[in-house]
Amino acid sequence: MTQDSSAAAASPPAASALGAGSPEPLGNERFTPVPELLPVLEGKATLGAGAKGPAVRAVQQALVDLGFSLYGGADGAFGAQSTKAVRNFQIHARTAFPQVRAVGTVDAATLRALDALAPAPGQKGQRTHVPGPRYQGTPVRVVVVKNEHRTFLFTPEGQLQAVFGNAVGTRYTQTDSGLKKVTGKLDEAAAHALGQKLWGGPVFGPRLVDLSWATGARSGEELHGTNAPLQLGEDVSHGCIRHDNTAIVALYDALSVGDKVAIVDSINDPNLGPVQPPGKPEPGPIVASR
Repeated sequence: MTQDSSAAAASPPAASALGAGSPEPLGNERFTPVPELLPVLEGKATLGAGAKGPAVRAVQQALVDLGFSLYGGADGAFGAQSTKAVRNFQIHARTAFPQVRAVGTVDAATLRALDALAPAPGQKGQRTHVPGPRYQGTPVRVVVVKNEHRTFLFTPEGQLQAVFGNAVGTRYTQTDSGLKKVTGKLDEAAAHALGQKLWGGPVFGPRLVDLSWATGARSGEELHGTNAPLQLGEDVSHGCIRHDNTAIVALYDALSVGDKVAIVDSINDPNLGPVQPPGKPEPGPIVASR
């Protein structure tokens, strides 16, 4: 296995060979069987562009299961999509783990945060540090967190149901933050027809969920799919919130007209809350098994 130029010189010792001065081992079962992560944990190596092997694959799968966009999936090769997904995770994690820096490479602090937040093997979702399904006290079904490019879907009872990667508006065509509501839903035929009419192609993917402000005023934004999955995890839209086409079908099926959607700049938005603190999981914070 080759991690990067600093990690490839020697094979890491097994966890059982750790001495008294070694760092505390990782606790998440998805990481404990991967000895190639030990140099990262010890601060002797990082995982970044060009790294390959089981350590990269384990990190990638954790990011995918946490709902970060990673086109191509966990292929064991650290490329541009992995850099983007890691940076989006770091933007999220640094609000609870101050030593994490949003640099797009996996160091010991980032690995510790992944170890704490990622679900167990075979599960999707997030253990802790999940946004509360309320905006200024109003229950919501969806929380879109713009700076980390994730969409959290909650059940009507407020339990986390799924987490999806997204793409939001550019600096010049921003997605407006605030409380929105679902005002309409377009199926595949209608979404394709609208995309053809407005943009000359099926740019909205197989579904579209129209939004207005909670007051009923038009917002001009939608949740929809995409024909450019490589751009998920970025600020690239004209204000709408793009999702993987599988994700938008799940959102379409889960939401009803009138459901509330909170769009926030970050997970520590003062209107949102309370955010579930690290180390204090609420009942059922993890989504169903894959």
